[in-house]
Amino acid sequence: MKPISWATAWRMARRDLASGFRGLRLLFLCLFLGVATLAAIGSLTAAITGEISARGQTILGGDIEVAVTQRELADKDKAELRALGTLSETIRMRAMARRVGPGAANAPEAVLTELKGVDRPYPLYGGLTLEQGRYAPLPADRILIAPALRDRLGVGIGGRLRYGEAEFIVADVIADEPDRVGEGFTLGPVAIVSLDGLRRTGLLQPGSLFESKYRLRVPAGIDAHALREQIEQRHAADGWLLKDRERAAPGTNRFIERMGQFLSLIGLTALIIAGIGVSNGVASYLGLRRNSLATLKVLGATSGDIERIYLLQIGAVALVATLLGLVVGALVPPLIVALAGDVLPVQPGFRIHPLPLATSAAYGLLVALIFTLPHLSRARTEPVAAILRTIIDPVRTRDRRSLILVGLAGTLLIAIVLAAAREPLFAAAVLGATAAILIVLLLLGRAVALIARRMPRPPRPLLRLALANLHRPGAQTATLVVALGLALTLFVTLAGIQTSLNAEIRNTVPRTAPNLFVLDLPSGQEARFRALVTQETKDAQLNVVPSLRGRVVSYGDQRVVDLKEPPDNAWILRGERGITYSAEVPEGSELVAGQWWPKDYAGPPLLSVDEEQAKALGIKPGDRMTVSVLGREIEARVASLRRINWETMGFNYVLVFSPNALAGAPHSLTATITLPAARESAVTRALLDAFPGASVIEIGEVVSQVSDILDQMAAAIVVAGSITILAGIAVLVGAIAASRQARSYDSVILKTLGATRPQILSMQLLEYGLLAAILALIALALGTTAAWYVIVQIFEFDWAPDWAVMIGTLAGGAILTLGIGLAGSWPLLSVRPASALRQL
Repeated sequence: MKPISWATAWRMARRDLASGFRGLRLLFLCLFLGVATLAAIGSLTAAITGEISARGQTILGGDIEVAVTQRELADKDKAELRALGTLSETIRMRAMARRVGPGAANAPEAVLTELKGVDRPYPLYGGLTLEQGRYAPLPADRILIAPALRDRLGVGIGGRLRYGEAEFIVADVIADEPDRVGEGFTLGPVAIVSLDGLRRTGLLQPGSLFESKYRLRVPAGIDAHALREQIEQRHAADGWLLKDRERAAPGTNRFIERMGQFLSLIGLTALIIAGIGVSNGVASYLGLRRNSLATLKVLGATSGDIERIYLLQIGAVALVATLLGLVVGALVPPLIVALAGDVLPVQPGFRIHPLPLATSAAYGLLVALIFTLPHLSRARTEPVAAILRTIIDPVRTRDRRSLILVGLAGTLLIAIVLAAAREPLFAAAVLGATAAILIVLLLLGRAVALIARRMPRPPRPLLRLALANLHRPGAQTATLVVALGLALTLFVTLAGIQTSLNAEIRNTVPRTAPNLFVLDLPSGQEARFRALVTQETKDAQLNVVPSLRGRVVSYGDQRVVDLKEPPDNAWILRGERGITYSAEVPEGSELVAGQWWPKDYAGPPLLSVDEEQAKALGIKPGDRMTVSVLGREIEARVASLRRINWETMGFNYVLVFSPNALAGAPHSLTATITLPAARESAVTRALLDAFPGASVIEIGEVVSQVSDILDQMAAAIVVAGSITILAGIAVLVGAIAASRQARSYDSVILKTLGATRPQILSMQLLEYGLLAAILALIALALGTTAAWYVIVQIFEFDWAPDWAVMIGTLAGGAILTLGIGLAGSWPLLSVRPASALRQL
């Protein structure tokens, strides 16, 4: 018989769909959720990174930026930069703002801020927006403050603030700082003064911790990236840190891209899990259409005709679900931006991002194809008799053609995932872990059916029937185990991640952690500082160390400037880091390799390096490392490696030099103070009176800021993970739907034999309860492993879950999934035997 045309097949498929697509609703929901999640995450990530890239000049403050720490550029270097374009100079440092005069009730007297001195050309790009007036270059005695500083100190326009030795009058409040994102993480609100005003404070002393930035606006037509590389090569030995407008905020970009990739992989995992729901939905749909399938074959329809008709039906629903998911995914990012407010680094406007939408659509359609083809293969190849007997004697057949197509689609899906991933190995690990969990659960389902078949028959009828349901012909045990196992595993995973993130700050801040950090103490004033603190509180514990900033220039034979990408986890190479020198092994460090230098060592410079960073760089004791300090390159031999206990919340310097290497360099002192909380305010006040240039940081403020960041990360993970849980629940619903006809048949037979509704319901409750009990420990193990990997390997935090919450969440998830299973079984209780038997 001649095969029907695609047009005829579409007419038949459309007519069938017009009468309702019960069974395909699950396919629609699973694909819609997965594609919408992926499209939303991808579009939001692209919007943020695109906005940062598009506003590169404004965020950076120029086309090119040169940054140095603890010093300003020499006049000849400034003249060289001015010859290349328009130059703007800023100096930024941490400093304490002290209120002069009365303030709001309960307002602190002093607050740590980011004090920024700007010159007259600032800003080169964008505009500094104020709440009341328009920005103009500031006189030396005027200051602009952030709203947070105004609110904390209770000082408004016209109020007075003291920085170091100078007083300032608040001229206005900052509404928008154009280069705020490019400045990076800050420990306090910003305040802006003129460069002359900053110098009035007396805070710019030799050894003070400040950063000078020189922004350059180049003439039109000049390639800023190429010019930056030329400047970098000319001043490779001068300790200049250069950026250009193409990567104005590399740290922010890197965080957003990694977080976006992580959330996208969660979304992809949800889509793959939803694929099982697609499979169940298609199986349920084709089961409902078995009479139509048999009739078509009896009337002479070929295997190709069957495949075309139902491929078009399923494909049409999958395409509509995918398109609607793309629409929602494209529209959600502006809503997230509006709800997030200032949490996001930039506020991107609405824009269609084709690449994440295209990849999301490809993921959705490929997953639909992979999980649909096996069922279409059976519908295409099974004879009429097998189709009609599928409820009581299902036949599991696969033809080679379908297996090849599924394999090709799976390979293409993996290739797209790896090609789109920022870190392909990580993406491959996530996909491999997801596949491993699915395989484990599938094998467990088959093992459960096998064990149930070989167990002795229980004397109680209901329990005997519940066990029989696990291994009878057509039983959906394997699918139910996968569905229940996924749902319970996801509940445990999210609980483990959430509780570990909550405990990260609470459990890692030791009871003996310092109360205060003190920065920028004059290097010759250690004795005076100790005496002052002891006078205020005799039981204070002090730790005073020298503090400088330095940048790794080379390690071994490798120059950092020649690296295209730094090695994985080698964050020490990204910009400047705090360094110090010490005659003894620092507190909170343990020597793990090499030897510490003698206290009176006077030879060539030696260096002690953090063990983890040494491993990332591939260096060991005896290797050479060059560090640029104050524009001078210091080559040192690595004498030892240390394991740093970061939980001490003390000074944990990655690089520690021998004293003779840095003792003569201008530097300041940094200290920690451990004291009773009631004495914090008095000690802070006394220190600021005695050392106006010092900054005092309360550890509680730092913990609060880090906690906010962790809360935001946890919220993003929970939202994305919730989609995965919904996909797991959809799989459970699909498994129940796929077995609806068989269970309807069983229900009718049992009713005919005299079973009551409570008895049938109790039997199914026992069946689901047995599966949930078996899966509880498996889900706890799998979910705990997944949560541990996310916390320890991805976020590099300590593993500190709340086991009570995890077990409680597991129990709650089990009750929820059991409720869903029983709810799906409830309609079967109302099936009338006569009408059901007529449909068999």
